[in-house]
Amino acid sequence: MKILAIESSCDETAAAVVEDGRKIISNIIATQVEEHKLYGGVVPEIASRRHCESIVGVVDEALEKAGMTVAGLDAIAVTYAPGLIGALLVGVNFAKGLAFASGKPLIPVHHIKGHIAANYIAHPELEPPYICLAASGGHSQIMRVESYTKFVTIGRTMDDAAGEAFDKAARAMGFPYPGGMYIDRASKNGDCRKYKLPRPHTANPYDFSFSGLKTNVINLVHNAEQKGEQLDIDSLAASFQYTVADILTSKFVAAAKEYGYKTAALAGGVAANSGLRGMLEDRCAENGIKLYIPPVALCGDNAAMIGSQAFYEYTEAGVSADGTLNAAATMPLT
Repeated sequence: MKILAIESSCDETAAAVVEDGRKIISNIIATQVEEHKLYGGVVPEIASRRHCESIVGVVDEALEKAGMTVAGLDAIAVTYAPGLIGALLVGVNFAKGLAFASGKPLIPVHHIKGHIAANYIAHPELEPPYICLAASGGHSQIMRVESYTKFVTIGRTMDDAAGEAFDKAARAMGFPYPGGMYIDRASKNGDCRKYKLPRPHTANPYDFSFSGLKTNVINLVHNAEQKGEQLDIDSLAASFQYTVADILTSKFVAAAKEYGYKTAALAGGVAANSGLRGMLEDRCAENGIKLYIPPVALCGDNAAMIGSQAFYEYTEAGVSADGTLNAAATMPLT
């Protein structure tokens, strides 16, 4: 089954053709990072306009690279939630129009489910059930993946997600957007134990809270500036990255052990962070847990992961939509 998938939830306009949920035939991404870097973060109105400008060309290129036309497709898939509402609406309305004009089934996909499905493309042997940590700019959660379409959330972010905390702390340290990659680079030259940073507690041991940690870093930087003191930015970056990675890893491994999982997966944009990848690999190995992580190229927003999840939504759960499909800025995974 060949699916054309469209992703426009934030600042990447993406389209891909995916076969049977596991094979990428084409995967095209038009990024807006350089433009949003001027403003220190994503400007929703600009993102929506750029999606409008790019989506036709991106979809045409995905079909051309796949050597296909719309007539040869079996279905159209699109990210419909969660994300920036204006950005989502561009992709959803384009997909609805294309599905209507071609008579192809329309498959709506939850963005976080797509991130999880990136692992199916990278690791053909991976099958549910397993436990997954999804960490991105807007989401940090631990879930039990009981089937390709059934998820049970056992922990989620209470305030700032890990990726958001990375970007805001990075801005305070003087790094450009997107901050996570710059913190990752700087941390390689720093001492991760030089700065003692707080570790917020939550009522549910598997929930996350990064707001206080982020604020602590911002206050450290501002206080040093007011006193004319020089901070070791590389070590502050390393300390921040280590603390976030340790919080995510400790809670995730503890959840895997409590629920009896020996198979685990990591997903989302923060999965590209080398500190988190390395720490999670080591801790899982120490506890006899087989860990799957997608390659860095599939950690960020892309349409291939949407096409992968769409295959299972359609073939296993019979999910499809009609012309009334709408986008949603927020939507729980479960």
